[in-house]
Amino acid sequence: MAKWEENVRKVVPYTPGEQPKKDKMIKLNTNENPYPPAPAVEQVIRNFPVDRLRLYPDPGIGKLVKAIADFYEVKESEVFVGIGSDDVLAMLFLTFFNSKKPIIFPDITYSFYDVWADMLHVPYKTIALDESFCINPEDYSCENGGVIFPNPNAPTGELLSLDTVECIIRANPDVIVIVDEAYIDFGGESALPLIHKYDNLIVTQTFSKSRSLAGSRIGYAFGNEKLIKYLNDVKYSFNSYTIDSLTIEIGAAAVADKEYFEETTKKIIATREWTKKELSRLGFTFGDSKSNFIFATHPKLDVVKLFEELKAADIYVRHFNKPDRVVPYLRISIGTQEEMETFVRFLEEYVTKNQK
Repeated sequence: MAKWEENVRKVVPYTPGEQPKKDKMIKLNTNENPYPPAPAVEQVIRNFPVDRLRLYPDPGIGKLVKAIADFYEVKESEVFVGIGSDDVLAMLFLTFFNSKKPIIFPDITYSFYDVWADMLHVPYKTIALDESFCINPEDYSCENGGVIFPNPNAPTGELLSLDTVECIIRANPDVIVIVDEAYIDFGGESALPLIHKYDNLIVTQTFSKSRSLAGSRIGYAFGNEKLIKYLNDVKYSFNSYTIDSLTIEIGAAAVADKEYFEETTKKIIATREWTKKELSRLGFTFGDSKSNFIFATHPKLDVVKLFEELKAADIYVRHFNKPDRVVPYLRISIGTQEEMETFVRFLEEYVTKNQK
């Protein structure tokens, strides 16, 4: 090893879901929205003055911050925007997780948390989910340097009630608590109102799921004015111009169309519930997901083999090979009703032929 390599920051990177490039496929592996963005987004793209791209964008992201603040009825000073929720969460780790005590998060959860912790030299401890893949709030009353968890959780889809979320916040008054709500729009109750009750709470959300803008990379966070100021101080010390001019306009247009947002989320929820019934009929077992995906297994099937057979048929779902408890499960994103019907037809034939 060369001498200079001794000073390289070495980490095991996050592994994103596969992004196949095929014309005809059913892509249910990365929790994207199967429906296009709000109609106004296309109009923004078609009419955007290209000459504006020679100028730096607004570092304060004012138009988009205001649109988000107006939609959620909070102050602009209580909103932070970043390049997707991954960027927002990384900034949160960098800003607030600086204690020598370990931060805590579930052992089965979004697999970027330990990557950021390792990269930033943040000590951490994982808390085991129970046998039903649920968070036990009492486990989060231990001494720690910060708390983060998704609600609903990923990849399990299990939702905590707002009362349970508040129990975790209340048990940790001396550290920052981050509630990662990437999937909250598919059936959960947001912890957003609690930012005015607890000065140590930050709630994050994203445009990637319910607003069909995974390709534009917009994430945001809510917190009291002091927390958002600290967050912006770190952001401006790291990269002042994080969101480009076109994305600011796209985001503002998307968040303004409440009717379209509600229409598409309702369609995904309805298809999810239909898919649950069909999977149950075919012998699959799963929790009561309140996200835009289902985390399912089958007692009589080799799910790794099923995963490969689906892929061979150009139907992509997600399989995780660690930890051991999740190996028998597939995470199935919710597509359009037509896509899910095709998926179920494949499963009907497969289950009939391949049960152990």
